[in-house]
Amino acid sequence: MNEVFPRGPSLLTRFILILVFSIIAMIVDTKVDSVKTLRTYLTSFVSPLQYIADMPGEVLNWSASRFTSRQNMLEENELLTSQITLLNGELQRLAALQQENNNLRNLLDAPVRVDMHKMIAELMSIDNNPYSHQIVINKGTLNDVYLGQAILDDNGIVGQVVEVGTTNSRVLLISDVTHAIPIRISRNNVRLVASGTGTLNELKLQHVPHSAEIREGDLLISSGLGNVFPEGYPVGIIDKIVSDESQPFAEVSVKPAARLDRLKYLLLLWPEDIAPEEAVASSDLYQQLESQDAR
Repeated sequence: MNEVFPRGPSLLTRFILILVFSIIAMIVDTKVDSVKTLRTYLTSFVSPLQYIADMPGEVLNWSASRFTSRQNMLEENELLTSQITLLNGELQRLAALQQENNNLRNLLDAPVRVDMHKMIAELMSIDNNPYSHQIVINKGTLNDVYLGQAILDDNGIVGQVVEVGTTNSRVLLISDVTHAIPIRISRNNVRLVASGTGTLNELKLQHVPHSAEIREGDLLISSGLGNVFPEGYPVGIIDKIVSDESQPFAEVSVKPAARLDRLKYLLLLWPEDIAPEEAVASSDLYQQLESQDAR
């Protein structure tokens, strides 16, 4: 008897086929270098769809901003003007301190730290995978973004670029369980490694001896080791220390300096020798401030 609706392969057969194809895909992805190039092309192909998906939200934000009351705009403008004035004062002081530090390094015959160039990027989307902390930003190869590039917000280190497309890039956050960053304690220069826990508001310090001189509230900054993250940028603050002598190492929790749960605008960092023309150096900002003061 012929069935009107013939049955296909059983669920078990389908599961086995999918499992086999998945294993083959993973092996090909890790062994064949050309797959990376294909992934880059696919990322570039999908990027217009991401812009289209973000368009309704951008239209709503634009509409909301058009209906913002004049009084709120005046208050916000006054607040931003005050903040800019304070930041300009701090930048002027920082410029003097940096020059003094460079002079001392020259006297000690120590290498002067390279000035980093910066460019502002904007968050496009967030990875919905609960086991992976990744975001997509609106800069890519057209802006000279490269793999491993350091990403910051206005408070500290956010993560690094792990995939680059033509107009956008994917960033792995420091909170991801696969991420680790070499750090040092700013108070005493003790060097450690901070790794992600899979939670946006918590990092862990790895292999901390019970005798290590650490305190709650210590500021952790990037050590510069590994040549990925430049030295001296905030990573987090030690939040909790549990020292159990029955365990080989102390358990140390760290609160990230960056606000990973509310990212919007980000900073891309380039060394001076490979920075694109549109990236701005700190020294250029200092010169702009000096010219404004001269006026």
